[in-house]
Amino acid sequence: MKYTEVTLKIEPVEPFRDLLIDTLGNEGPYDSFVETPDGMKAYIPTDQFDPEWLKGQLAQYADSARISFTHEEMPDKNWNEEWEKQHKPVLMECADGHKIWVRAPFHEHRDDVDYEIEIEPKMSFGTAHHQTTYMMLSFVAELTMDNKRVLDMGCGTAVLAILSKMRGASQVEAIDIDEWAYNNAIENAQRNHVELTVHIGDARLLDDKKEYFDIILANINRNILLNDMEHYVSALHEGGDLVISGFYESDVAALQQHAESLGMRLEQQKSRQGWCALRFRKM
Repeated sequence: MKYTEVTLKIEPVEPFRDLLIDTLGNEGPYDSFVETPDGMKAYIPTDQFDPEWLKGQLAQYADSARISFTHEEMPDKNWNEEWEKQHKPVLMECADGHKIWVRAPFHEHRDDVDYEIEIEPKMSFGTAHHQTTYMMLSFVAELTMDNKRVLDMGCGTAVLAILSKMRGASQVEAIDIDEWAYNNAIENAQRNHVELTVHIGDARLLDDKKEYFDIILANINRNILLNDMEHYVSALHEGGDLVISGFYESDVAALQQHAESLGMRLEQQKSRQGWCALRFRKM
């Protein structure tokens, strides 16, 4: 299959690179991305490449960012093999001493870690490469999970849900609005031999639940977190933890203020290269 490589220059790079990956990948036909210092390269089957469609998608960011692109048809080659060369496994060494190895099926197995998670990423978010996923995994590694009921909200690959189950959670549910992520979460649970209950939908699904969670994990983005936090809090046991990420350090004040207005107390904060993760407790 012939592919077209689209090189995008983005100023400022963040948060617009992540937003574009979501737009072009989850909403559009692009199937792989490589980050560059000033933007990214996006890849699409040549017979699906439509520059006018791409210009229309970029136009929505015109008031906030400067984005330009060039494109060229790539030589015919095994692009799955090329992608595998670029996709690296992640070794996490958490503050509590836990070692977590997050790998794809084509990476090597390791015996010298506490938890090994095999993730077939496809188009879903959550491979431990992004700063927010890395911090969320470290929270899951540090929290007591034994016999807890856990929800992974906006689960993507379900990597957080899978680690929660590996660490002893009694029941783990995962929710994502994207059908691709929903199917990927089920597949990844099977790969790792853990039992998850996966739903397709958004935070409104929580309104119909008659059971409460001890821990809710939500790695989404600032606006969705602000909009849906009331649903999360209402589904959380008193004394339960809400762990959130997907935003920048500059967003902390707004999220903390909103959480405190719902009866939550900030317990812990992590930062990594400008991104942030917060743990709140329901009082």
